[in-house]
Amino acid sequence: MSVASLRNLPQLRAGLSFSRRVGRWLAIGAGYTLIVVGAVGAVLPGHLGAPLLALGLVVALRASFRARRQFVDLQHRHPRVLFPVRRLLRREPEIAPVAWQMALRAERVALPRGMRFLVRTRRRLRR
Repeated sequence: MSVASLRNLPQLRAGLSFSRRVGRWLAIGAGYTLIVVGAVGAVLPGHLGAPLLALGLVVALRASFRARRQFVDLQHRHPRVLFPVRRLLRREPEIAPVAWQMALRAERVALPRGMRFLVRTRRRLRR
């Protein structure tokens, strides 16, 4: 029996698809686990949560069609919130501009207009 004829056996194809299915489910589970750990880490002090969250999103979105569809729906509903996430999910992510934009947004939410210092600091440094 040759190797070419072994490829055509239905039993081997069923085993291959089963292993692919198991691998896909493991990837989805790992992605969702990283998302949960990253979300918890993003709230805690430190800066390790955001990279784990982005890595979990990449793994889950590549492995799951349903997760991709939910992400696109969320993108349509909340484009301003998910735009930084989309920038981090690109092949060559723009980490520094996204971090700067998130710092400006956090400052806008937390501090009144007269006490904001990031924009003034950037303008002073540019001179």
